[in-house]
Amino acid sequence: MKLDERRIEYLKKFAGKRDFLLGDEACAYGALFAGCSFFGAYPITPASEIAETSARELPFVEGYFVQFEDEIASISSIIGAAWAGARSMTATSGPGFSLMMEGIGYAVMTETPCVIADIQRSGPSTGQATKGAQADFYQARWGTHGDHEIIALAPNSVQEYFDLTIDCFNLAEKYRTPVILLGDGEVGHMRENITFPDPESVEIQPRRKVSGNEPHMGFNDDNFNGVPPMLEFGEGTLRHVTGSTHKPNGMRDVETQSVHDRLVRRLVGKIDNAREDIVRVEETMLDDAEVAIIAYGAASRPAMGALEAARKKGLPVGMLRLITAWPFAQRQVTELGKRVKKIIVPEMSLGQLNREVERFVPCPVVSLPKIGGLTHTTSEILAAIEEALK
Repeated sequence: MKLDERRIEYLKKFAGKRDFLLGDEACAYGALFAGCSFFGAYPITPASEIAETSARELPFVEGYFVQFEDEIASISSIIGAAWAGARSMTATSGPGFSLMMEGIGYAVMTETPCVIADIQRSGPSTGQATKGAQADFYQARWGTHGDHEIIALAPNSVQEYFDLTIDCFNLAEKYRTPVILLGDGEVGHMRENITFPDPESVEIQPRRKVSGNEPHMGFNDDNFNGVPPMLEFGEGTLRHVTGSTHKPNGMRDVETQSVHDRLVRRLVGKIDNAREDIVRVEETMLDDAEVAIIAYGAASRPAMGALEAARKKGLPVGMLRLITAWPFAQRQVTELGKRVKKIIVPEMSLGQLNREVERFVPCPVVSLPKIGGLTHTTSEILAAIEEALK
């Protein structure tokens, strides 16, 4: 799929340009390059710059930015916009992410492609509104109710905020599902260099829509590997879209066990069965490692510094960085756990990622939590490496 001519013409001025941006700003530009045409907003620290940048830039590509009265309206608006044909997005943090959970569940059940950027901050409740954190790890996965799967990508640099936002849009369209950009306030408010690509070189996943010889209800899963093509509003064909349990023709059936079983197993399976396509990790110096670090996002940055310092001392340590937070990298983590003596998990929460790692490895796992709005120092992680190797 190619971007439309007006968008390409506008974005061409960025092609090859090197800029110095906040992670949040890079996220907004990534959405532009991904073809985002609707942003439903409610401002919240530390995600507001995504909305502010989108509000300024979307009109130049014939996109729409609307600020709503709250996060419930924002998530609802991007679901409606997606069904009207838009590639849509919202951004939030902490309390706003909590308010969006019912809408995210509705998007899962109705198979609505959209993107939600959650720039994590300290909690619970209002917490430390201006401080970064990583304590929404499990909320991103299990925040909405019922059996479901979710896709969440976790950038650790400003460039990745740009790149992974594009990936979020592509995954949303490919699997007809809401996708979460699981950022954090540290990298969201960090300034780094970013290089913009040529917009014509950006891979854009097209929305697969019902054609003339296919079932006309948009929820029929026959012969589509669990991801049915989509019908949009305004195309002259009747369709029924509901968050209730529904049959392949989209009509409600909230009583029949087999209907619910078939639907929910398909919604889970279309993501679970595609783990090898979705899950991305970055491996560093793991070939001879006796101790491994597993981290994501902001925590992976001082972890890399500690790894480099440890290697200079001749210590056999490596790192597995999670780029895909969900679905969890079960295979990669399990294989790593069989090869090393210990795993260290630095994170800006009280052990959420640590618990998930423990589920899949036979070796001891050392939790290295830090909360209160500060990232780990390299010396703190280095000390944990040295202790693990004793």
